[in-house]
Amino acid sequence: MECDVAVLGGGSGGYPAAIRATQLGASVVCVEQEAELGGTCLRVGCIPTKAWVQTAFALKEANETFEKLGVKVGPPELDFGAAQQWKEGVVKQLTGGVATLFKANGIEWVKGVGRFKDANTLSVEGAEDITFKSAIVATGSSPLRPPIEGIDSERCVDSTGLLAQTEVPRRIVILGGGIIGCEFASALARFGSEVTIVEMLPKLIPLEDDDASKELAKQFKKRGIELDLETQCDKVEDTGDGLRVHFGGQTKECDLMLVATGRGPNVEGLGLEEIGVEFDPKKGIAADEHRRTTVPHIYATGDCAGYWQLAHTAFREAEVAAENAMGHDAVVDNRGVPRPIYTDPEIASVGLTEQAAREQYGDDVVTGSFPWVANGRAIMQNETTGWVKTIHESRYGEFLGLVMVGPHVTDLVEAGVVALDADRNRCGRHDRTPDALRGDQGGGSRGARPSDSRRHSPAHRREGLRGGKR
Repeated sequence: MECDVAVLGGGSGGYPAAIRATQLGASVVCVEQEAELGGTCLRVGCIPTKAWVQTAFALKEANETFEKLGVKVGPPELDFGAAQQWKEGVVKQLTGGVATLFKANGIEWVKGVGRFKDANTLSVEGAEDITFKSAIVATGSSPLRPPIEGIDSERCVDSTGLLAQTEVPRRIVILGGGIIGCEFASALARFGSEVTIVEMLPKLIPLEDDDASKELAKQFKKRGIELDLETQCDKVEDTGDGLRVHFGGQTKECDLMLVATGRGPNVEGLGLEEIGVEFDPKKGIAADEHRRTTVPHIYATGDCAGYWQLAHTAFREAEVAAENAMGHDAVVDNRGVPRPIYTDPEIASVGLTEQAAREQYGDDVVTGSFPWVANGRAIMQNETTGWVKTIHESRYGEFLGLVMVGPHVTDLVEAGVVALDADRNRCGRHDRTPDALRGDQGGGSRGARPSDSRRHSPAHRREGLRGGKR
C-alpha cells in the first residue's frame, strides 16, 4: 500500500493531521490499533471525564440552586448506571464522528499495531506494509505507575479503569493531586464517595498559580474532601474486600485507589531507533517548531512529542505537521496555550502564573483581581465562589497572564488567550513561559510533562481544522 502521508495514531495528534493532509491533496493512510478513532481524549480521557463532570454539576444544581431559584424538585439521586450510559453515548457519538470524517475525506484507516520497518515503510500486524513519502507519529501517552509495594492490585486503577467502574466507590484514595486526580476527586465527591487525596508536593495542581491552588484546597475541604499534602504513599495492601493504604505514618481503608501520577509518552517499540528518530523514553520524540523530527520527512505531534499534554495543542501540532509534510512552512505557537481544569470550582489559566512572572520580571509585576461575588451574572446563577486575577508587567504595561477560579472559567479563558496574543504582538516580545509551567497539565485532562526547549518555538495558534469538523 502506497501513500503520500502515513499517520501513526488516530487520536488528537493524529486524526486532524490525516484530515488536514487530505485537504492539501495528499493520499493518506492512518494506522490505529484501537477499535475506535479519537485516542485517549475521546475514548477514555477528556470526553468521558467531562461527561462525569456534567453529571456532578447537575447534582450540585439540584442540591444547592434549584430551590433558591424557585424550582421545586424532590431530593436528587444519582443513577450511576444511567450516568455511565450517557457517558458512553457521548463517547460513541464523537468517535463515530471522526470515523465519518475519515470516510468523507477518503482517508484509509488500517487497524492494527504499526511499526517503522525503514524510513519510508510502516509494517502493520495483520495488514500489508505501508510505503510513504512522509510520516506523522502521533502515538499518544499512557498512565504512569510509581514503584509502590502492592500497587499492582486490581483495586488500584488508572483513569481508564476508574471510568469503567460499574458502581461508585464508597471510599476512594486518589494518589496524585494534579489535574487528573483533582478532577476525579471533585466529581466523585458529588457522586457520594468519601474522597482522600494523597499528594507528595505541598499543594494541589502544583504547576498552577499559588492562589488558584489555595482556593481549590479551601473549597475541597469545605466539601469534605480529605487532603494529605506533602505525603508519600509507602504501601498498599489488598485485604480481599478492599485496600489498606499506608501513607505519612497512617493508614486508610478504601474500596478503590486511583493512581493519577502522570502520563508518559508512547515511544517504545515503534522502530524509531532503527530509522534514526531521536527520542527520550521519558520526554518523548524530539521535534522542532515545525514538528519535524531528526529524520526530515518524519514528524511527531501530541503527547508522544508535544510541548504540552493537552488535546487542543495536539490538534494544532497535527495541522502544522500535515502542512509541512505537504511542502508548506508552518510553525506551532505556544504563547497563548489555555490550561482549563474541570474541578468544582473550575480553574483556567493562560500565560504566566504570578510566581513565574515575578521570577522573570522581579518587582516590575502588578496584579489586578475581581471577585465573582461582585458580578451580577454570577450572583443570579448562585455561583459566586472564586475570582479573576490578571498579571501585568508594570514598566511597559505588558499583559503576562490570566488566572481564573469560578463559574464557566474554562469557557471564558478564551478571552484571555486572544488578549495575551494581541498584547504580545503589540509589545513585540517573545515567549518566556518557564519550564516549571510545562508539566502535569491535563486533561486533561491528560497530564503534561516538562519538555526540552530546543524542540519547540514559542508558538501556538489556536486555529480550527480548516474545511473540516472536529
